[in-house]
Amino acid sequence: MRNILTVDGPSGVGKGTVARAVAQKMGWHLLDSGAIYRAFALAANSRGINTENEQALAKLAQELDLDFINDADNDLVSVYLDGKDVSNKIREEKTGDMASRVASIGVVREALLKRQRAFAREPGLVADGRDMGTKVFINAKHKVYLTASAEERASRRLKQLQQLGSEGIMSRILADVVARDERDSSREHSPLVPAKDALIIDTTDLSIDEVVTKVMTLVEA
Repeated sequence: MRNILTVDGPSGVGKGTVARAVAQKMGWHLLDSGAIYRAFALAANSRGINTENEQALAKLAQELDLDFINDADNDLVSVYLDGKDVSNKIREEKTGDMASRVASIGVVREALLKRQRAFAREPGLVADGRDMGTKVFINAKHKVYLTASAEERASRRLKQLQQLGSEGIMSRILADVVARDERDSSREHSPLVPAKDALIIDTTDLSIDEVVTKVMTLVEA
């Protein structure tokens, strides 16, 4: 199935919001690959599995008890890990950092590849992540890569934390953003890079609606 739109990019560029909006407008299914890696990181941490124990991580990835509960519009509602709702927990900053670390491990990425590709169903799929267009769905018909300055992404993350009732320090969040970018772009397996055939959109000075319009123009062209 080639009726697939991939939305890749670093953290804080609005991938999830844009992907959900486009999926709803098109009536397509939605894949939030980041939720899979974040849930996996939570599972590994709760079981005390060290990131150096690749054999144990690969076994966990294959047996991961993970469920996604979607509404009628195929918008992600809840993520269940081992029968428990972890939708809010996987959005915490420390969980995102753990996910970035385990995502650099080749055996983990390979083990979760089949689970991600299973989301491709008619009439279409919008997949957001970091290697959707370069690894998971190489033959996707439409590809987008979103980017933004590290300062803007850190500012967005701070506002997000405040809306959730949490506190954050801008300098610390910015340092985490830069460190995660470096880790994701320099990893050996599926590094964070734009697909050669992807449309690159800088979202630094754009609203979500403006980005969605650009993406919809690509899909509908």
